[in-house]
Order: sequence, then C-alpha cells, then structure tokens
Amino acid sequence: MKSNILTLLFLLTIFSCSQKDDFTLTSPNGDLQIDIFSKDQRRSISVLYLKDTIFTSAAFGLLVNDYNFGEQVSYKHKEVNDVDETWKAINGKQAEIRNHYREYSFQVAANSNKEKFYKLIFRLYDDGFAYRYDFPHEVIGDSITIQKELTSLDMKGDYTYWAYNGEKHNVGPITRSSEDKKQVRIPMVIQLKNNRFMAIHEADISEFGPFSMNAAAPDQSLVFNTSYSTRKKAFKTSWRSFMLGENIGDLVESNLLENLNEPCKIEDPSWIKPGKSLWDWRVKGYKTEDRYTYQLNTKSHKRFIDFASKNNIQYLLIDADWYGSEFSETSDPTSSIDGVNIEECMAYAADKKVGIILYLNDVGAKKFGLEAVLKQFSEWGAVGVKYGFMKGNAEQKVKHTHEVVALCAKYKLMVDFHDNPIPPNGDSRTWPNLVAREYGHAQADAKKSYFPETAVNTPLINMIAGPLDLTNGWFDLNHAHSREKVFQELPGTVVAEVAKLIVIYSGWMVLPDSPEEYAKKDDLFDCIRQMPAQFDDLKVIDAKIDEYVSIARKSGEDWFIGSLTNREARTLKLDFSFLPENEKYEATIYEDASDSHFLNNKEAYQIRTQLIDSSTQLSITMGAGGGNAIHLKHLKSE
Repeated sequence: MKSNILTLLFLLTIFSCSQKDDFTLTSPNGDLQIDIFSKDQRRSISVLYLKDTIFTSAAFGLLVNDYNFGEQVSYKHKEVNDVDETWKAINGKQAEIRNHYREYSFQVAANSNKEKFYKLIFRLYDDGFAYRYDFPHEVIGDSITIQKELTSLDMKGDYTYWAYNGEKHNVGPITRSSEDKKQVRIPMVIQLKNNRFMAIHEADISEFGPFSMNAAAPDQSLVFNTSYSTRKKAFKTSWRSFMLGENIGDLVESNLLENLNEPCKIEDPSWIKPGKSLWDWRVKGYKTEDRYTYQLNTKSHKRFIDFASKNNIQYLLIDADWYGSEFSETSDPTSSIDGVNIEECMAYAADKKVGIILYLNDVGAKKFGLEAVLKQFSEWGAVGVKYGFMKGNAEQKVKHTHEVVALCAKYKLMVDFHDNPIPPNGDSRTWPNLVAREYGHAQADAKKSYFPETAVNTPLINMIAGPLDLTNGWFDLNHAHSREKVFQELPGTVVAEVAKLIVIYSGWMVLPDSPEEYAKKDDLFDCIRQMPAQFDDLKVIDAKIDEYVSIARKSGEDWFIGSLTNREARTLKLDFSFLPENEKYEATIYEDASDSHFLNNKEAYQIRTQLIDSSTQLSITMGAGGGNAIHLKHLKSE
C-alpha cells in the first residue's frame, strides 16, 4: 500500500509539472507508454511499446452533437488507479487470470463551454491497452448523439494485416501499402515492421453495434467505422482494445479482453460446467453397419446418449427442427415434433448422467416468448441452449444477446450462439454461462468446406476474440458428404481433426460425427476420450500465421498438445521447456501416416509412445494439410 501511494504521488508530481493538457501514461512495468498532446490545435496520442513507436501523432476524439472534441478541448486529470488482482475463470484459457493495469481517467471539456464534456478512460497493461468514452447523466441533457469517431491511428511504417471474415477464409495477408487495402471486421491482426504483433478488437460490447476498421484510407492510418444512436441516459462505449506481443502466440494467450469486462454477475455459477458434446445435426442420414439410419428422433438420441455416457462425453446437442421447421412462426419450442419426446429423452439422459442442450431459433424465441421458452427448457431438465440466427440490426443484436444470456443465467442454462451474432469480446467473464460462439467457419457449415489454411489461421485470428464453436472432430472424412446435412467433401486428415479439438479454445467441444465412426477408430478416439471437460491452461508453443500452429493445453498434471499445418507437409521441433523440471511424462503421439494427405489419404494414422521431460526436443511430422496430437500423462515419482 505504501509503495502504491508513493507511486501515485510521483505520478501526480509529473502531471503537475508537465505542460498543460500534455500527459504521459505508462503501464505498470513501463513497457508501454502513451503520450497525449496537442498538435496543430488537434488532440493527438502516440503509443510506444518496448521503446518502439506503434502510433505516431494519432488524431483523437469524437464528434458529439456537432461539437468537435478532437480540437479546442481541455483535458483535466481526474485519477490514476493501480489495480493488481487475480480472479478464477469458469470457462477461460487459464483457470486463474491476473488483472494488472494502471487506469487513467480524464474529463475532456470543450473550451467554449465547460458543460460540454465526456470522460475518457485509459487502461494500460504491460501487454496492451484500451480506452473508452463515458458520458455521465449530467452532460446528456435532452439527448446526446455521437456522430463520428474522429480518431485516426497513424502507424509508423508499413505493416501486414489479417482480419476476421465471417464464414469464409480470413482476410489477409494484406500489405497496408498495397492496392488490396480494405475495410475489415474485428479482430484485426497486424504484423508490425519489427515483426511484433498487435490485435485490435473491442471489449464489453453492451451499448452500440460492433465497430470495424477502415484500412483503406489514402495514408497509413487506421480509422474506426462506427454506428451510434441517440441516447437519453448515461452510457459508456465499448473498450477499444489493443493487444501487443513479441509474437502471434502472445495475442492468443492474452486475457486483456476478459479483464476489461465486469466481474461475474451470477451469484453462484457452480452449475456452469463446460464439456464435450455429441451433436445430431450432421449425423442425420448416417447408415450404420447394423442397418440403422440416424434421424431426428428419440431413438437416435438414445444411441448418442449411450455412447456419450460410456466415453467421457458430458452432453448431447439436439439441433434445429426438433420442435418443427426452425424458421416457421408456427413451430413452438415448448413442444416437440412426432418422434421426438423431449421429456423421455431428458429422463433417459439424466439416468445416464448426460446433459441435453437444445437448439432455439430466434423466430421461435420471439414468437412464443423468450423467457417462457427458457423456463420450459429448464423445467424439462436441459443444461444449455444453442441460439440461432438472431435477426435485427447490429445494435439490436447487442441488446438481445445480453437479454438471452441474462435470462439463460436466470434459468441455469449455458448458451452458445450460432451465426455470431456479435463478436466474442471477453463477456464470458461477466456471464460465464456464455460458453462459445460460432465466430468463424465451422467445418461443413455454410454448405461448404474449408481447407487446411483456414484451420491454421483461425486459432491465430478468430480465437483472439474468445471461445469458439467450430464443431471439429470429424472421423468419416471420406464419406460424410453423402449425409443429408454435409454438402461437400471434407478436406483434412483425421489426426488434424483430433488436433483441432486441442487447438481451438471452447466451452463446448461439439463433436460432429457419429458414435459408430468414432468406435471404428477407437485407439485414435481415445485421445478425445481422455480430454477433460475443461482445460486449466493454454500455451502457444510455436506458430506462424497461415503456415502452422502448435498449442498446449493443461489438465491437472497432464498436457495435451495439438499441431496443425497448411497444405504443406511439415516437420516441427517441439520444445517442452514449459514443463516442470525433473518431472517425467508418458507421451502418446497420434500422428499422420507417412503418406497422409488432406485430399487423397485422409484417414491414415499411426500411434506411438515415448518418455518426455522438460529437456526434450521432439520432432513431429505432419502430412499435407495434416496435424499431430499428443497426450502427456504425468508419471508419479516413485
């Protein structure tokens, strides 16, 4: 406490001696520095990270009710606050997360009228920063409208960027100085001239629709594309968030977005349990060797439940149409179609200790009353909801997302959103029952397949935003496209499908294939069977965006490591120095065969074991478009 007080007094002394309205902000260890100053009568900021300039003379401010808060304004220092805390995550990349930052708060007032102002809040972490605008009730008057974001972030030198691209392969790589520059969605990932990385995203999206980034300006600047509506009550914008790292893996490991959100609002979240789930949707039409055909009915659901109960799988997701055509306003989600007996299914699953997740389309939720539907799901015994195809403009989706999550929490239901509807933004800290979003291209979704390069860059771009539902884990790669809900042949190798389950961070690990296909390759499926319901830690061992990625996940004293390559066959050397010294592990290595290929030899694999410790340098080989999965089982000391 004494040290913090001395630090605060020192900072206040600096501010009092500095030029009026010019400020220097620093992160707790000083690695990050932001300067706020006036240049040509406009307010500007510059950002230095590890003594390298990231942004130079960036114009800064808002146009509010026709007043330009980017110039002719005064900054009054309000407060400096150091925070260093640790909180427990229910569905996080790590089980415990440190939240260590220095916060600066300013009042930005118009020189011509001091009653016109807003609060500007910066938070500086050692690995990134964020800022937001706060409009208290005393400045709202009758109403207030943010007409434009005036901020223009001027980059030092050229750079390369990638960005989220919906259910398509991600945008990039694009060189900023090229003719291909464009407006992009978030997260936007930037490789700087010194080969360091930065990701731009936003946190605590609760008021307005998500922003996008304009990388098409004539200079090297980046501009926010925003859409605001009029407000008559106090409000805060989302946090404009910037993650920084020496390599791309640092951005993936970052918890900056979660830390910028409010603490958990659920008084007792002990009922929230992430896990693995079977899924009926893509299995429909699958014919087994005993001549059974999977359909949308309770008999099929019981087959799933039987397999789940015997194989360390916690849930079954019953997807669309179980209560009628999902887009029909006459389909009532408080009842079910002929052949589907939800109450019988729930009772059977409860006896087998398997939870049931029910699909809910936005049409049915709004037609029959969201709360009434969720209450019915809860009374039936459901553990969660997959919510699909939310309608409305961007701001309406933000508000409705919050409504769905809060009501699900009221009825002790976890929730996974299909088809976005807004980006993951760290909000699973506040509402840990929000376990995942489909924020990318899930294999076989959108009636098309994705190729290995998408599998490689998705965890290095999309996953920066938060937990994803991408339904990995296909075993029947050669024939799945003959089913009713699989429309194209699936490229990839079966080992890569196992590796994706480790690489992709998600609250629900949704498995898309049939129990029979998993049973056919039981020795390979054992890697999935051994995976925990929830991991404790995530480390990026090695990665090169668009080329390969290796991620390690911890479970108790064991580790799982997943690696993926693009269309090129590849050999990687894995460094195990992250393991504790003097501890031994038995490594079960699931790998592509020597001739595995993502198009013409997908299901060939081999399994071997060897001892591993922290000094091991292990070479792994992946076929073209393939992968590698390793289970490190801790060996107890004798």
